[in-house]
Amino acid sequence: MTGSYRIGVIRGDGTGPEVVGEGLKVLEAVREGFDVELVDFDLGADRYLRTGDVLPDAELERLAACDAIFLGAVGDPRVKPGILERELLLKIRFQLDQWVNLRPVVRYPGVQTLVPSHSEDDVNLVVVRENSEGLYSGAGGFHRKGTEHEVAVQESINTRHGVERIVRYAFELAVSPARRGKLTLVHKTNVLTFAGDLYQRVVDELAPEYPAVETDYVHVDAACIYFLDSPSRFDVIVTDNMFGDIITDLGAMIQGGMGIAAGGNINPDGVSMFEPIGGTAPSETGKGTINPLAAIGALEMLLRQLGETAAADRVDRGIRAATQQMKSMRAGEMGFTTGEVGDLVVEGAA
Repeated sequence: MTGSYRIGVIRGDGTGPEVVGEGLKVLEAVREGFDVELVDFDLGADRYLRTGDVLPDAELERLAACDAIFLGAVGDPRVKPGILERELLLKIRFQLDQWVNLRPVVRYPGVQTLVPSHSEDDVNLVVVRENSEGLYSGAGGFHRKGTEHEVAVQESINTRHGVERIVRYAFELAVSPARRGKLTLVHKTNVLTFAGDLYQRVVDELAPEYPAVETDYVHVDAACIYFLDSPSRFDVIVTDNMFGDIITDLGAMIQGGMGIAAGGNINPDGVSMFEPIGGTAPSETGKGTINPLAAIGALEMLLRQLGETAAADRVDRGIRAATQQMKSMRAGEMGFTTGEVGDLVVEGAA
């Protein structure tokens, strides 16, 4: 017995419950030597439409008492954009201080991508995105709203504390056995001369503490080109909240699509939340056509964060075995349903 864990489960909206179900199926298959208590949370569009509540303080306290959180997806066309995203997702991230957004970009065997010339070795990087500051901090406001002279201000907040801890996290990841010892700062220092300067100075000041790590800098627009042209130049990327949000979607496309893109919102000393980074796909709800591999990959990240490496390795083997048997990564094509893809992962993890 290596542990006993309380895992909060937010199945969410649209196809979220379907992919979470497949992830939990895989969890049960790989769970050996530790116990899991699943704690379901009624959070998302249905609750909001039923009660007007998004995330009451009592529910936030219950989430904080978990060892980790497994999230499906949040978003519904019946709810005005921004309500669930800011009052649920961002509130959890900020209140639980999940200051690292971690996004592996990995190409699995047999996966077709938009750039077929890329090999598995070419696409093997991880983006460390600052997750608590920047443009997403909510600072700003309107002046003369609704008039012809309206002014909208959205401020990017970057603190030395926040920047230093995310850069140090990225350096520590770069020296880990799983990585290749290279750290690239992605920003726009030639235009964002205050925030960019802070990030660059922190990288330069911390670099002597990590002599085994090669450091590099790339403008964010150039990084988008390199993702398509030569992704192998990247190992660990560190970047701010907004730029990280954008480039990780491009990262998903070079690894095979949103259906396999997993992410984690991490508090290294607290409760972390793991999720597929795609949307809820409400039009596909109940059809069995959604690829669950992103959610299963998020489960793998959750297990690694808990220290259950053997179980996480089995999930990874299961995903790789499943992709080798699938000619398309879109569940529903070539006869693969959501549940069948989950079954392939279970078989491969055995």
